[in-house]
Amino acid sequence: MTHVRTIILGASHWHVPLCAPAIAEEHEVIGVGDDVSRVQVQDLAEGWGAPVEADWRKLVDLPDVGLAYVFGPHDGMAEKCLALIERGIPFVVEKPLGTSLDELSAVRQAAEAAGVPATVPLVQRGGPTEQWLAKAGRPTYQRTSFIAGPPARYLDNANPWMLDPVKAGGGCLANLGPHFVDLFLRGTGETVAGVDSRLSSVLHHEGVEDHASLIITTPEGREAIVEVGYAFPESPLKRYCSFTSVGEAGFASVDSDGTATFTALDGTTEVDKINVDSDPLYAPFVRSVARTLDDGFLGLTTLAQLEDVMRPIWQAYDNQHGGREHV
Repeated sequence: MTHVRTIILGASHWHVPLCAPAIAEEHEVIGVGDDVSRVQVQDLAEGWGAPVEADWRKLVDLPDVGLAYVFGPHDGMAEKCLALIERGIPFVVEKPLGTSLDELSAVRQAAEAAGVPATVPLVQRGGPTEQWLAKAGRPTYQRTSFIAGPPARYLDNANPWMLDPVKAGGGCLANLGPHFVDLFLRGTGETVAGVDSRLSSVLHHEGVEDHASLIITTPEGREAIVEVGYAFPESPLKRYCSFTSVGEAGFASVDSDGTATFTALDGTTEVDKINVDSDPLYAPFVRSVARTLDDGFLGLTTLAQLEDVMRPIWQAYDNQHGGREHV
């Protein structure tokens, strides 16, 4: 198989090392760029045998680029994606793709008009948690709690911009929330009709929220509670998480230690152990990108689906701030 010529933009993002080995296996990396620090990405670039370039525009203008990965500060994502679309380069872009729904919508519309394939690593799709929750059937009520480590970890991993509301667009809700809003929308096959929310930065007093709660409802009245946060202590445990889903087939739950339980309508209960760590899900995503590139990323997350996911999230920020600044 011929490995497509690939560029990596914003390579100091903390997800890139999770993707790096699979990227080396599946793609030919010809250039690495970063908005924050060239030094930070030097080891990655050496592993791929690719040069580091400070100006991402020079990477986009390289000849015969067949694929791009777009990471880095959220406030620069839309500009990079639009430049790739102009050159007809398929791309993978991290959520939330910008700092407003308008930016995301503009990129989605431009990509569709130009016929440029794009996808997003919403890596919980098809993962162990989603598969287990699906045992309950189409969700009527679903609940997610995903509490990651403190915001200072972004200072430690060279992504300080994540604590800047201008560059990041938001905190834990914009960063963690998309995965779990997506699981609910995928499960129900519906869109969001209503959003109630609460955001707080009381714990760490940063410029971005460290705890957020959403209650989202669909036109049919199905409901999800999504709680996310940067409120877990720095620890080898990484995070706390738990999930429940109620559907026509019964009740499914997953606990932070991976204990998974399903109780059917006849009262019988099945118990298993699954891996709730999301880090191992990035390599399979990269392989899916390579496998589906020629088919326009068939079966992977679309920008239209990301737009549906981000709509209630940006709405929550607007409700919090009393305005429409994220539209």
